[in-house]
Amino acid sequence: MSESRKFLVAAEEGYSLGSTDDALLLIGNLHGWVGVLLTEEDLAPDFFNLRTGLAGELLQKFVNYRVRVAIVLPDPDAYGERFAELAWEHRTHPLIRFFPSRERAEAWLGA
Repeated sequence: MSESRKFLVAAEEGYSLGSTDDALLLIGNLHGWVGVLLTEEDLAPDFFNLRTGLAGELLQKFVNYRVRVAIVLPDPDAYGERFAELAWEHRTHPLIRFFPSRERAEAWLGA
Protein backbone atom coordinates (compact mmCIF):
# COMPACT_ATOMS: atom_id res chain seq x y z
CA MET A 1 0.00 0.00 0.00
CA SER A 2 1.23 3.47 -0.87
CA GLU A 3 1.95 5.61 2.17
CA SER A 4 0.41 8.68 0.53
CA ARG A 5 -2.61 6.99 -1.05
CA LYS A 6 -5.40 5.48 1.06
CA PHE A 7 -7.29 3.74 -1.74
CA LEU A 8 -6.67 0.80 -4.03
CA VAL A 9 -6.44 1.40 -7.78
CA ALA A 10 -7.90 -1.77 -9.26
CA ALA A 11 -5.82 -1.84 -12.45
CA GLU A 12 -2.55 -1.22 -10.59
CA GLU A 13 -3.27 -4.12 -8.26
CA GLY A 14 -4.37 -6.48 -11.06
CA TYR A 15 -8.12 -6.47 -10.43
CA SER A 16 -10.88 -6.41 -13.00
CA LEU A 17 -14.56 -6.99 -12.30
CA GLY A 18 -16.69 -9.28 -14.41
CA SER A 19 -18.63 -11.09 -11.69
CA THR A 20 -19.72 -10.83 -8.09
CA ASP A 21 -16.95 -13.31 -7.23
CA ASP A 22 -14.42 -10.80 -8.60
CA ALA A 23 -15.94 -8.10 -6.39
CA LEU A 24 -15.84 -10.33 -3.32
CA LEU A 25 -12.18 -11.19 -4.00
CA LEU A 26 -11.33 -7.50 -4.24
CA ILE A 27 -13.32 -6.67 -1.09
CA GLY A 28 -11.59 -9.49 0.77
CA ASN A 29 -8.20 -8.02 -0.09
CA LEU A 30 -8.89 -4.43 0.95
CA HIS A 31 -6.98 -4.67 4.22
CA GLY A 32 -5.78 -1.18 5.05
CA TRP A 33 -7.39 0.52 2.05
CA VAL A 34 -10.33 2.90 2.54
CA GLY A 35 -11.72 2.61 -0.96
CA VAL A 36 -11.35 1.51 -4.56
CA LEU A 37 -10.78 3.42 -7.78
CA LEU A 38 -12.19 1.73 -10.89
CA THR A 39 -12.03 2.79 -14.52
CA GLU A 40 -14.07 1.72 -17.55
CA GLU A 41 -11.32 -0.74 -18.44
CA ASP A 42 -11.62 -2.47 -15.05
CA LEU A 43 -15.27 -3.32 -15.64
CA ALA A 44 -16.64 -6.04 -17.91
CA PRO A 45 -18.81 -4.92 -20.85
CA ASP A 46 -21.82 -6.51 -19.11
CA PHE A 47 -21.48 -3.93 -16.34
CA PHE A 48 -22.58 -1.23 -18.77
CA ASN A 49 -25.54 -3.25 -20.06
CA LEU A 50 -28.05 -2.80 -17.25
CA ARG A 51 -30.18 -5.67 -18.56
CA THR A 52 -27.53 -8.15 -17.38
CA GLY A 53 -27.90 -7.02 -13.77
CA LEU A 54 -24.13 -7.05 -13.25
CA ALA A 55 -23.87 -3.36 -12.37
CA GLY A 56 -26.55 -3.70 -9.71
CA GLU A 57 -24.99 -6.84 -8.26
CA LEU A 58 -21.49 -5.36 -8.08
CA LEU A 59 -22.59 -2.03 -6.67
CA GLN A 60 -24.74 -3.78 -4.06
CA LYS A 61 -21.76 -5.88 -2.92
CA PHE A 62 -19.72 -2.75 -2.33
CA VAL A 63 -22.59 -1.11 -0.44
CA ASN A 64 -23.18 -4.22 1.67
CA TYR A 65 -19.52 -4.26 2.72
CA ARG A 66 -19.43 -0.46 3.12
CA VAL A 67 -16.63 0.03 0.57
CA ARG A 68 -16.19 3.46 -1.00
CA VAL A 69 -15.90 3.13 -4.77
CA ALA A 70 -15.04 5.83 -7.28
CA ILE A 71 -15.71 4.88 -10.89
CA VAL A 72 -13.97 6.99 -13.51
CA LEU A 73 -16.31 7.24 -16.46
CA PRO A 74 -15.77 10.30 -18.66
CA ASP A 75 -18.92 9.76 -20.76
CA PRO A 76 -21.74 7.78 -19.10
CA ASP A 77 -24.01 8.74 -22.02
CA ALA A 78 -21.91 6.49 -24.26
CA TYR A 79 -23.59 3.52 -22.54
CA GLY A 80 -27.14 4.72 -23.05
CA GLU A 81 -29.69 6.87 -21.33
CA ARG A 82 -30.49 4.42 -18.53
CA PHE A 83 -26.83 3.95 -17.61
CA ALA A 84 -26.30 7.72 -17.66
CA GLU A 85 -29.25 8.00 -15.24
CA LEU A 86 -27.64 5.44 -12.93
CA ALA A 87 -24.39 7.40 -12.92
CA TRP A 88 -26.23 10.68 -12.31
CA GLU A 89 -28.24 9.17 -9.43
CA HIS A 90 -24.97 8.21 -7.73
CA ARG A 91 -23.50 11.73 -7.84
CA THR A 92 -24.11 12.18 -4.09
CA HIS A 93 -24.14 8.56 -2.93
CA PRO A 94 -22.07 8.13 0.23
CA LEU A 95 -20.25 5.01 -1.04
CA ILE A 96 -20.50 4.73 -4.84
CA ARG A 97 -19.80 7.66 -7.14
CA PHE A 98 -19.06 8.15 -10.81
CA PHE A 99 -16.53 10.78 -11.87
CA PRO A 100 -15.55 12.25 -15.24
CA SER A 101 -11.84 12.26 -14.35
CA ARG A 102 -9.37 10.30 -12.29
CA GLU A 103 -8.30 13.47 -10.50
CA ARG A 104 -11.80 14.12 -9.17
CA ALA A 105 -12.21 10.46 -8.18
CA GLU A 106 -8.92 10.50 -6.30
CA ALA A 107 -9.83 13.72 -4.52
CA TRP A 108 -13.09 12.20 -3.28
CA LEU A 109 -11.47 8.95 -2.19
CA GLY A 110 -8.61 10.77 -0.49
CA ALA A 111 -10.87 13.13 1.45
